[in-house]
Amino acid sequence: MDKVKVGIIGAGNISELHVQGYKKLENVELVAVCDLDKEKAEEYAAKHDIPNIFTDYNKMLKMEDLDAVSVTTWNNSHAPISIAAMKAGKDVLCEKPLAMNADEAQKMVDTSKETNKLLMVGFVRRFEKNANYIKETIENDDLGNVYYAKTGYMRKWGNPGGWFCDKKRSGGGPVIDLGVHVIDLISYLTGKPKAVSVMASTFEHLGLKPYIKGMSKYNAKDYDKDNPFCDVEDSATALIKYDNGMTLSIETSWVLHTKEDNNYLMLYGDKAGVKMEPELEFYKEHNDYFVEERPIVKEEEDKFSAIFQRETAHFIDCIINNTECRNPGEDGVAIMKILDAIYESARSGHEVIL
Repeated sequence: MDKVKVGIIGAGNISELHVQGYKKLENVELVAVCDLDKEKAEEYAAKHDIPNIFTDYNKMLKMEDLDAVSVTTWNNSHAPISIAAMKAGKDVLCEKPLAMNADEAQKMVDTSKETNKLLMVGFVRRFEKNANYIKETIENDDLGNVYYAKTGYMRKWGNPGGWFCDKKRSGGGPVIDLGVHVIDLISYLTGKPKAVSVMASTFEHLGLKPYIKGMSKYNAKDYDKDNPFCDVEDSATALIKYDNGMTLSIETSWVLHTKEDNNYLMLYGDKAGVKMEPELEFYKEHNDYFVEERPIVKEEEDKFSAIFQRETAHFIDCIINNTECRNPGEDGVAIMKILDAIYESARSGHEVIL
C-alpha cells in the first residue's frame, strides 16, 4: 500500500486537527469528507483540497478507493458510523469518547474483531511527551507502588454549548468531554488497572451563563446564544478504586465559581511522586532530603497540534505496518464503563461496583 486513502466523517472543529495531522504524512491521501451540512462539507473540501463530498456516510463508505476514516462527529453517532465503516472494510480512528455507553463501545469492539479491521480510540493525550516520560518512569519502578492519583480538568467558564450540551447527542457534560481524557491518562500511565468501584457526584446548577462579560470562550459551531439549551452537568467529582489498590480522585467542570481554569495531574508512589500538570515535576528523597526534579521537555512538543500529528501518524503506521495499536478499542470500553458508573453513582447516590 503506497498511500492510505483517508476520509473524514464530521467536518467540525476537532476534525481540523486530524486533517492537519494527515497532511503531514506523505503516505496519506485525503479523498473524501462527509457532513450532514452540505455547505459546510463543500467549504471544508475546498479548504483542504478533498475531491469527494458526501452528506450520507453510508454512501461515502461504498467508495472502493477508501481505506480508512476518522470519525469526528457527535458522540451519539460514533458507534453506528464506526460499525458501518468497519463492516465496509475500512479501518477507523474514532474520537473520544468511544461511544455513548459501554454497551455501544463493546459492540464496536466486537465488530472490529469480526471484520478484522482496526478500531483506534482518539485518546490523544497518550501521545504527549510528558505522559510517556512518566510512563517510562513508572515502568522502571522509579515511583514504586503508585497507590494514589488525583487529577482535575477545571474550567471557570468553558461550556461550549450546542451539541455538547444536548445529552441526547453528547451523552453528558464535562465528565464525558474532559474527564475522559484524564481518567484514561491515569489508566494508561499506571498499566491499565481494572476499575472496581466508583463513587461520584454531578452538579447542574450554573448552566451556560451566556451573559458573562469580560471573558471569551470556545463555542460549538451549532451554539445558539439567542436560544441557549443545556441538560448536562456543570461539574463533577468522583472517587475511583482499582484492582491494584490504587485510588483516583477526579474533579472536572465546564462552569464553576472559581478563580481560574485549573488542570492538574498527580501520581503518588511509595518511592516518589510526580506532577504532570501544570508542569512536569518529580518529588523524591535523596541523601535524606526531600528533593524536586524537573526534566527538560520542550513545551512545544506537547501542543495539541503536535500530539494529534503523532496520533494520526500512529494510526497510519498501524494500518501499513500492522504495528500494535497504542489506543485499542478495548481501552475505550474500559473507560466507558467508568464513565457509565460515574453517572449512575451520581444518579443513585450510591457507590457503583464494577
